[in-house]
This record gives sequence, C-alpha cells and structure tokens, in this order.
Amino acid sequence: MLEAGTEGYQELVVTMEDTALAAGSGGLRVLATPVMCALMEKACWKSAAGLLGEGEDTVGISLSVRHVAATPVGMKVWCKSCLTQVEGRKLTFHVEAYDEAGLIGTGEHERVLIQAQRFQEKADAKRKPEKGKE
Repeated sequence: MLEAGTEGYQELVVTMEDTALAAGSGGLRVLATPVMCALMEKACWKSAAGLLGEGEDTVGISLSVRHVAATPVGMKVWCKSCLTQVEGRKLTFHVEAYDEAGLIGTGEHERVLIQAQRFQEKADAKRKPEKGKE
C-alpha cells in the first residue's frame, strides 16, 4: 500500500555518457541536469513499484528541480526520495541528490497511478490513423 513516508534510493557513478556534453544540454564534462532528473524520477518510481497491485504502474506528470552543484566524471551520485502525499491516484515525492561532496539537487516530483496495459494501449493507438483520416 502506498503511504506517505515511503522512501526510495538510486545511485550511479558519473561517466562520460552522463555528462552535459554527451546529453546535449551543455558543453561541460559534468553530470547533466537531465541525467540527475532521470535518477530522481527512477528513485521515486522504484520506491512505489514494489507496493503496487498487479497490472498497476506509475507515470511521471511533473518534475520541479534545482540543480545546485556540479559533479565531475568518476564521482558517485545518489538520490533519495520520500513520498510526501497520496491524493487519490496522485503521488507527490520530495527528492534530493548528493555527490561525495554534498547536496547537488532538490525537487518535487509527481506521479499518477495507472493501469499499465490500458495506458500502453491508449498510447499505442496514437500511431494508428483514424478511419477517414488515412
């Protein structure tokens, strides 16, 4: 059961593929903001995933982040998430990211509980032309 206080954790060691230069979000060899955001989102998703019913999943709907410090290649980064609110199908998380020198990012992330198969089918249907519009 999803309850406020549920925590999550994810980590990585920054490689060249994780840099702003590689991600196309800047020209430096430091952890890219999009990579930090993905790690934050993964911490939230994984923390909820083990508590869901069969056929359920969550999808992200909002992410508000501050990236406050740069992290070089080779340094370990970890994210901690805490589910702060459950409101119907909407889940709100507080997330923090750290490297070996301290805090590098904070934010809020919202996810929505969905029925995975129905959600996927609806998304896939967007590729199929409607009758009369071919």
